[in-house]
Amino acid sequence: MLKVSLITTVKNEADSMKRLLESLLAQSRKPEEVIIVDGGSTDGTVGVIRAYQGKLPLKLIIGEGFNISQGRNAAIAQAQGEIIASTDAGVRLDPDWLKCLLLPFEEDDSIDVVSGFFLPAPQSVFEIVLGATVLPTLSEIDPHRFLPSSRSVAFRWEAWKEVGGYPEWLDYCEDLVFDFKLRHAGFKLLFAPQAVVYFRPRPHLAAFFRQYYRYSRGDGKADLWRRRHAIRYLSYLGAGPLLLALGFLRHPLFLGGLFIGAAIYLWTPYKRLLPLLRMLSPLDRVKALLLVPLLRITGDIAKMAGYPVGVLWRWRSR
Repeated sequence: MLKVSLITTVKNEADSMKRLLESLLAQSRKPEEVIIVDGGSTDGTVGVIRAYQGKLPLKLIIGEGFNISQGRNAAIAQAQGEIIASTDAGVRLDPDWLKCLLLPFEEDDSIDVVSGFFLPAPQSVFEIVLGATVLPTLSEIDPHRFLPSSRSVAFRWEAWKEVGGYPEWLDYCEDLVFDFKLRHAGFKLLFAPQAVVYFRPRPHLAAFFRQYYRYSRGDGKADLWRRRHAIRYLSYLGAGPLLLALGFLRHPLFLGGLFIGAAIYLWTPYKRLLPLLRMLSPLDRVKALLLVPLLRITGDIAKMAGYPVGVLWRWRSR
């Protein structure tokens, strides 16, 4: 039987920590050990964790000032399991999450990394729309290209060691860089969509902006997705002003261009949102439909603001 160490890093998660730990207790396949690294919480998180030390095989490490990568590496360095399962604070694990992550390792010794999936658990109309706007559905995933999120992944300890662990110089997008290192080293990845964790989307616009600003800043630091960011800048700084000029001149192409542009821009989030509208009241449906373009634009502005900050950091850090 495989020995599994579950690791996570936390900071100021007192409100959500119990949800994660209770879902750990409910696992149909429990880990042999649970290692949690606290990066310097000031809100009672540590007290919540310690209350579960008699219920779970739990080890708590206090890493004051650790970023996420440092916390994960510190936990894995002390892990005794041959398989490392990773998740994030603030999530709720499906009862069969760990069982589904481990099954491929038990069936095939050549598997090195198993990626689970994640689904939103919204608590408001805003969060329902945000989940539909930014998160892919399972039908949109290409299993051969999907990059694991460290909120739902398992990998062999030896694979982590060989690639040098998570990049401690990076504060966001660290799991993507870790994924690329694993693939570049030739490790075999498998997608297990049944291994699901549930997480709450950001509750308001400011929190969403900060999240995507930081993600994009991480892209700039790690030199990720140049083409995607270039297309975004070209769309807003090139096609956008051109469309405005056509409108100002009352050109006949303006309405056609506006319609086509809006359809391309909003089609995917509206396609995801429409099946969810039936659970909302008529007024909330209107709110939801109007929120989609606001969230798309806010997310793009956050990305365009964060990316050059990350690029500048990378140039200065060379």
